[in-house]
Amino acid sequence: MHSHAKRKYGLKITTWLAVIFLIAGLTACAPSQPRTLTVMTHDSFAVSEDLIKQFDAQNNVTVVFLKSGDAGEALNRAILSKDSPQADVFYGVDNTFLTRALDADIFEPYASPLLANISAEFKLDPQNQALPVDYGDVCLNYDKAYFTDKNLPLPASLEDLTNPEYKSLLVVENPATSSPGLAFLLASIAHFGVDGYLDYWKALRDNGVMVVNDWNTAYYTQFSGSSGHGPQPMVVSYASSPPAEVIYATQPLEEAPTASVVAAGTCFRQIEFVGILKGTQNEKLAKAFVDFMLSVPFQEDMPLQMFVYPVNPDAKLPDAFAQYAQVPEQPATLDPGVISENRDQWIEAWTQVVLR
Repeated sequence: MHSHAKRKYGLKITTWLAVIFLIAGLTACAPSQPRTLTVMTHDSFAVSEDLIKQFDAQNNVTVVFLKSGDAGEALNRAILSKDSPQADVFYGVDNTFLTRALDADIFEPYASPLLANISAEFKLDPQNQALPVDYGDVCLNYDKAYFTDKNLPLPASLEDLTNPEYKSLLVVENPATSSPGLAFLLASIAHFGVDGYLDYWKALRDNGVMVVNDWNTAYYTQFSGSSGHGPQPMVVSYASSPPAEVIYATQPLEEAPTASVVAAGTCFRQIEFVGILKGTQNEKLAKAFVDFMLSVPFQEDMPLQMFVYPVNPDAKLPDAFAQYAQVPEQPATLDPGVISENRDQWIEAWTQVVLR
């Protein structure tokens, strides 16, 4: 090769090398594209958009929520897809389904540093596969005006509901199709025992208890305290329903038209959990998201989004919650393992006694 040609092609090679190094340098400096973190939830999940945007920005991630039906359906989906998980994180399994999730071994243990703040009563999994996020109480709610107008004392126990003065005044949800319905059934089992709860439900049936399939029908069609025209002045609902009545009122209200019966053993406490799904390719981000759910900003956002209570004691409640919601001092509870072993047969026995 002539020296002129060598110089010409040598310059070309040198120029191309410079361009390659420049591109490589620019690529190294360019921010990486956000990864995607998928969070499987039940359909009732809600969170402020701005809060998620902050998490996305801080972690260079795009969080995608995969709503998958009610809590039971969503858990089924997570279990059925565990060999090829559809998400990185699962939120929404509660204490009535917890053991089922743990037995299916779908979660990666993670001891979030934020657990240190959270009360032991909420930490039902010592292995930290499922971490508590929120809680709520399923209680008897009542139409205040009805009881005042009739000068009728409030029931002070589950037993009272079988008394003649409360005949046909209560609507409940079917435990086979409704989460609050199941919670109320469990409250009755916790109170009367496995040997006594069916007799109690026979007495309720004889006293005109109304059974519907879902909470919406119970609360918005049958209950007089919300619609104002339903036939029943008592309904199985949530202790957070009275503040919701005030917050969502079309006209400003001085006080909630409804309240809760919170006598010992009449409410059932539901606790909801989050876990990192085994097989995630985004374990570090998944841990960050679990920490985020337990942090004060997320915990303070939940009450007005999902009408549940934060488990982080540093989270402040909205004024409406503090003013209008009642928290039972002695809610009914049952061991999650006992619930898991007996849930289906309890529901079947209830169905035979109450509906057939």
